[in-house]
Amino acid sequence: MTVLPDDGLSLAAEFPDATHEQWQRLVEGVLRKSGKEFSGAATEDALSTTLEDGLGTRPLYTADDSVPDPGFPGFAPFVRGGRAEGSTNGGWDVRQRHTAVADGAVLADLENGVTSLWLVAGDGGFPVERLPQVLDGVYLDLAAVVLDAGSQVEPAARELLRLYEERGVAEEAARGSLGADPLGHEARTGEAFGFAPVAGLARQCADAYPGLRALTVDALPYHEAGGSAAQELGCSLATGVAYLRELTEAGLTAEQAAAQLEFRYAATSDQFLTIAKLRAARRLWARVTEVCGAPAPQLQHAVTSPVMMSRRDPWVNMLRTTVATLAAGVGGADAVTVLPFDHALGLPDAFARRIARNTSSILVEESHLARVIDPAGGSWYVERLTDELAHAGWDYFQEIERAGGQAAALRSGRIGDDLANTWAVRSAKLAKRREPITGVSEFPNLAEPPVERAPAPPTPSGGLPRVRRDEAFEALRARSDAHLAATGSRPRIFLATLGPAAAHTARATFAANLFQAGGIEPVTGDATAEAFRASGAAESCLCSSDALYEEQAAAAAGTLKSAGATQVFLAGRGPYSDVDAYVYAGCDAVALLSTTLDRMGVS
Repeated sequence: MTVLPDDGLSLAAEFPDATHEQWQRLVEGVLRKSGKEFSGAATEDALSTTLEDGLGTRPLYTADDSVPDPGFPGFAPFVRGGRAEGSTNGGWDVRQRHTAVADGAVLADLENGVTSLWLVAGDGGFPVERLPQVLDGVYLDLAAVVLDAGSQVEPAARELLRLYEERGVAEEAARGSLGADPLGHEARTGEAFGFAPVAGLARQCADAYPGLRALTVDALPYHEAGGSAAQELGCSLATGVAYLRELTEAGLTAEQAAAQLEFRYAATSDQFLTIAKLRAARRLWARVTEVCGAPAPQLQHAVTSPVMMSRRDPWVNMLRTTVATLAAGVGGADAVTVLPFDHALGLPDAFARRIARNTSSILVEESHLARVIDPAGGSWYVERLTDELAHAGWDYFQEIERAGGQAAALRSGRIGDDLANTWAVRSAKLAKRREPITGVSEFPNLAEPPVERAPAPPTPSGGLPRVRRDEAFEALRARSDAHLAATGSRPRIFLATLGPAAAHTARATFAANLFQAGGIEPVTGDATAEAFRASGAAESCLCSSDALYEEQAAAAAGTLKSAGATQVFLAGRGPYSDVDAYVYAGCDAVALLSTTLDRMGVS
C-alpha cells in the first residue's frame, strides 16, 4: 500500500523533469513527419510567428525568458496597473460613445450599465449648442462626461462647465475630460489650432476641478491610419511629451501637467498584443514622467478597434469586440468603450448599443474578469511581449523626437509615410488571407441580406487616412452587388470536382470560400461538359487531390474548355496542361479575384 505524502497529491514527484532539449526533439519528430527537417533552435524558429515592429511569438516560453520586474499595481513602473486596487471595486468604467444622439439613448445607456459618456460634438458629432439637451436628465455629479469636440473644444468645454454650475454640481464632484487634443485633431484633419485656449482650460481644471482632465492623448488616428502597436505607442508618447512641454511653459507644474492627460488606445481582437500594449504604455509613460520629476500613472481609455470592424457579416463584430474588451480589461484599462457591431454601417440602433454595453457587463459581472488585478501578469509570454513591445514603442518615440517632435513629424509627412508603409505590408497579408477576416475573406455568406443603418455624421478628414481590414474585399463585393442589381444574378464559377468526396471536399470548400470572398458565386458539380454548361458559369476551377490531378487534371481542363470555359483554375499548385491559373493558400486572393471579375465583365 502506497501512503501519500502529507503535502498533497505530488503525482509527478517521482518523474524526472523534462528538459528543453527533450521537448525540441519531440517537436523535430512531428515536423519530420510532415516532410520538414529541423533541429535544435531552428525547430522553434520554424514554429515561430513574425509580428509587426520586428516582434515575434515563439511556440514555447519558459522562466528563462527573463524580463524586468513589473512591480506592483499602483507603483512605478505601473506595468501591472495605475491603481493599487485595480478594477476590483466594481470593474472598469463602461464608457459609451455618442455622436448623433437619439431621444432617450443617453439615459437608456446610463440606466443599463454605462458609467460614463463619450460625447462627440462639433465636426463628426452633434452641434455643441445641443449639449444641454443631450445631457438633459443626466446626474452630472454621478456620470462622468468625456468630450470630443476637435477644434471646437473651447466652446464645448465652456458649455459643459456652465452646465455644472447651472445644475449645482460641486467642483470636486465633476468627473471626466474636456477632451482637448490639438495634435490628434491635426492628425485627423491636417488643420492646426492654437494651444493657448487648451492651456487655459488645463489651468482651470487644475485649480478648481480635481476630477476633470483637460486633455486627451488619442492614439486612434494612428491606429486607424494603419499603424502598428509600437507606432501607436510612440505617437502617443510623443504627443504626451508635447503637451507636457506646452502645459509647463504655460505655468503648470510637471505634476499638474501630467494629471491633465488621459490616453486613448485601440483594443483589437489580437488579445495578447492588446494586453501587452496597454501594459507597455503604462511602463513607458512612467519613464517619461519619472524623467520629468513627477512619476505618475497613465489613465487609459481603451476603444475596440474600428479597423477590425467588418461591413459584411457585421454580427461577427460582436465576437471581435468581446475579445478586444476582454483584452482591454485584462490589460488594465481604466475605461473601455465597446463600439457597436454596426459601427461601420452608420448610426447604431438600440439593439447594437445594448449589446455593446452588455459586453462589459458580462465580462465584469458574470465572468468576474475584474476580480483579479493584472490576471495576465507573470505569464512568461505576456511579460516578454510587454517588454519587447515597450522597447519597440520607445524606439519609435525616439525617432519622432529626433524628427523634431510629434507636430513636426506630422507636418513633414514622416508619420504618415511610416503608417502607410506598415499598412502596405499588412494589406499584402490581408490580400493573401494570411490574416483572415471571418465573414469577409473566410466563410463569406453571399446570400445574407445587407444590414442597413441611418448614416452617421461625416467624420473629420483631410489628415491621415482611415483604413479598414475589409476594404479590399469590400470593394470586390460591391462590384458583385452592382452586377446582381443590374442583371439579377451574381458572377459565377463552376467548381469541377474529380473523384469521390473524400478527394475533393477540402479543396472545393477552400475554393468556394475564396471566390465568394470576391462576390463570385460557386456552383459545384462533376467535371463534365454537361455539368459545366448547366452551371451558367463562364469559368471553372478543378478541385481534387494531387494524386487525381496527376491522372485527370489535363484531360478535365481540356473537356471544360471544349465546353466553353474561358478560364480554368486548379485548387492547388501545378503546372498542368490546359490549366490557366492556380488558387492555393497564400496566393494573392484580391488580385486574382479582381482580374477574374474584370474578365467576367463585372465593373
